[in-house]
Amino acid sequence: MSGFGFAGRVAVVTGAGRGIGRAYARLLAERGAKVVVNDLGGSAAGVGSDAGPARAVADEIVAAGGEAVANTDSVATAEGGATIVQTALDAFGGIDILIHNATINRAAPFRDLAFEDFARTLDVHVGGAFHVAKAAFPRMCDAGYGRIVLTSSIAGLYGESNIAAYCTGKGALIGLGNALANEGAPFGVNCNCIVPAAETRLAEGRDTSAFPPWGPELVAPAVGWLAHETCTMTGDLFVSLAGRMAKAYVAETRGVYQPDWTIEDVARRLGEITDPKEQIVFSPVPSGFADHLSSSFAMARDGG
Repeated sequence: MSGFGFAGRVAVVTGAGRGIGRAYARLLAERGAKVVVNDLGGSAAGVGSDAGPARAVADEIVAAGGEAVANTDSVATAEGGATIVQTALDAFGGIDILIHNATINRAAPFRDLAFEDFARTLDVHVGGAFHVAKAAFPRMCDAGYGRIVLTSSIAGLYGESNIAAYCTGKGALIGLGNALANEGAPFGVNCNCIVPAAETRLAEGRDTSAFPPWGPELVAPAVGWLAHETCTMTGDLFVSLAGRMAKAYVAETRGVYQPDWTIEDVARRLGEITDPKEQIVFSPVPSGFADHLSSSFAMARDGG
């Protein structure tokens, strides 16, 4: 085994009772981290609860010689998020790593999607990230160290039919991750998004017979890297599925400038506006927002 260990680090992993979250928790524990295994234990659609999955994973870790405690609070409430982080403080005296992996999916064509199902999905994905980060982030900043990994999705990047709520939640986490990366940078707190795909119960109902091996264990090392003290990445999107790892990012065409526009002008110059030959990429940290404004304003000042 290499030197990438987590001795002395305390990690909270939400949605860690099954699937990818379980793989994250086990890997961190194998490398020396003390782990809070959080999972409400509900169905893939977020219905019901069961303490068994979280306890089983914590027991597996302890049986293997690691340190872990189970937590079954819901990430979807402020009280739940606070209690999850408090579990780490009470059991292990701190929190260094937060991995928000808790996920549900309520699939339906958009025309049939009830707002209640849409909102409930966002409660877990986005509300859950807010609640656990709200409890952990200030402590990390005060301590001068932290690693946060939020779980986006290729569905959040590119969309997919019949899972609009899931796509929306996973896309929103990118914005939250970038905000935390910017605010955490002065305090040694990094935040990145993992963009994973793996064979879990969320893939049930999809024909995966032609897929290559794509188990959760193929994703876990990417999250282990993002959670490690030597990782300096922040505000990034790290893709991992089926043995492939990559970085995703937002790119813009250079675009064109003119001092005023009509609809006809837009149509006439559309080829130039959308020409991908020259692309611009702004890194969220340290100043992507300001850099974007500066670049656009410079074109205006310079006349294009």
